[in-house]
Amino acid sequence: MTNIEDRVEKLLEKTINNLGYNLYDVEYSKEGKNFFLRIFIDKDNGIDLDDCEKVNNAITDILDEADYIKDAYFLEVSSPGVERVLRKEKHLKENIGNEIEVSLFKPIEKNKKIIGILNKFTNDEIELKIDNQTIKIPRKNISLIKTIYNWD
Repeated sequence: MTNIEDRVEKLLEKTINNLGYNLYDVEYSKEGKNFFLRIFIDKDNGIDLDDCEKVNNAITDILDEADYIKDAYFLEVSSPGVERVLRKEKHLKENIGNEIEVSLFKPIEKNKKIIGILNKFTNDEIELKIDNQTIKIPRKNISLIKTIYNWD
């Protein structure tokens, strides 16, 4: 997480929780010439457009008053989706024993994407179980980790 993401998360978490939602993640990024602040929220029975609007209205003034972000940016409030990006330690902990997809910077055995069951992780690597094998992937080689939703 960047410093801005961390500061925004700490600033907004209590407000979002008080509205009945969980703050899943905060992402601040530049895409082309535009900056985006994305706030991902969740609750047990899912998120709809009204939920996003409610949170957006509650946090806009808080963000403006804190003035952490000097550049003009677009604020987006949304669900993390059914296939969620796992960026934080708590996301990984919640998904031990679940099937995940790991995208790599450098291929391992000619594969840039590996799917397996998350066994465990450390600061340096994650361990996946694939069939009856266990493989360890250095975290510095990981570009993205996400959950996999079985659409069947």
